[in-house]
Amino acid sequence: MRMSATAPGAFAPAPAPRHRVGQAAAIAAALLLAACGESKAANPSSGGTEATIPVGYVVVQPTSVPIEEDLPARISAYQISEVRPQVSGLIHRRLFTEGSIVRQGQTLYQIDPSLYQASVAQAAANLQSAHASAEAADTLATRYQPLAEIEAVAKQDYTNALSQARQANAAIAQNAAMLRTARINLRFTRVPAPITGRIGLSSVTQGALVTADQAGSLATITQLDPINVDIQQSAADLLALRRSLAQGGAAPTTAQVRLLLPDGSDYGATGTVQFSDVIVDPQTGAVAVRARFPNPQSILLPGMFVKARFAQAIDTTAYLVPQQAVSRDPRGNATLWVVGPGNTAVPRTVVTGTTQGAYWVVTQGIAPGEKVIVQGIANLRAGASIRPVPAATPQRIQGQPASTAPSRAGQ
Repeated sequence: MRMSATAPGAFAPAPAPRHRVGQAAAIAAALLLAACGESKAANPSSGGTEATIPVGYVVVQPTSVPIEEDLPARISAYQISEVRPQVSGLIHRRLFTEGSIVRQGQTLYQIDPSLYQASVAQAAANLQSAHASAEAADTLATRYQPLAEIEAVAKQDYTNALSQARQANAAIAQNAAMLRTARINLRFTRVPAPITGRIGLSSVTQGALVTADQAGSLATITQLDPINVDIQQSAADLLALRRSLAQGGAAPTTAQVRLLLPDGSDYGATGTVQFSDVIVDPQTGAVAVRARFPNPQSILLPGMFVKARFAQAIDTTAYLVPQQAVSRDPRGNATLWVVGPGNTAVPRTVVTGTTQGAYWVVTQGIAPGEKVIVQGIANLRAGASIRPVPAATPQRIQGQPASTAPSRAGQ
């Protein structure tokens, strides 16, 4: 009996199964083939061919686009009025609630009317006295007239009587005017609201002495509906707009203004431009533009800073390009890709304006009918061979039925 050379207590290793050896050999062969394929793709000169890049494009055509701007603006009151007394006296009563809405002509304060009632009575009495004097003078002049004609009295006496009658009638007119003045002063003891609006704090209380020529106002009324929005527009932008209108590149439009509130939200209601100032502010280089907005809920308050967005004209030669097609180079210039001759990728530098929803407004750099690449941009380089299809066209994967191919161009 032959003894094994293995040391006592040790076991000989079992031989590897043949099917496992075959799998390892197959995997090694597959890896070798993949490495060869990658080296050929990485080095086209070694005999490999460069793959054609599928891209999606859109055909651009010029269209009419509003020229919108976001400009700084400040809210100002439509009307503002300081309530002041027109006669002197003690405040008898205050007839409004601070912070409430008051109507034009509504009585706000009542000044003690006692002295002014007495002045009206006195003026009325003086007028009656003047009427009596005028009646006597007129009667005397009437009696002297026939006597002077027959020289029963001196003509000078008649002339004096006629002059006194005329003076008495003039006194009637003077006293009538004084009576009207006294009545006006009596009416001014009721201090009315000059405009309709929201009234602020009262600077006086009951019993305070006010004078007709005092410096301070009794209260201030502000009309908030409608309300004005004062917009600051750069003089350079205004000149560029006017040149564009003159050259026919833009068409004028009725400016409808929208507001962005300090929290970034949209105000909702639109306003209309009332006028543009004819003077440039030398400190800011801007021109004032005033717009008017409805403000029924008093959301807009005087002094509030907002942004005004409005279209002053319509650009008739602009292009709307999807935002994903436009990128920026290291210098900050806007660039995009177009389908060039022979289905090659061609980079293009363009000039963009503002955004309109999901689109950039491109004003220069592309021509009507060009195909702008919007999908599959990540792998593009200048002159690369591409396979262009309309954007969002379903792409069929080789070996997969068309009905189950969910991928799209460039994705």
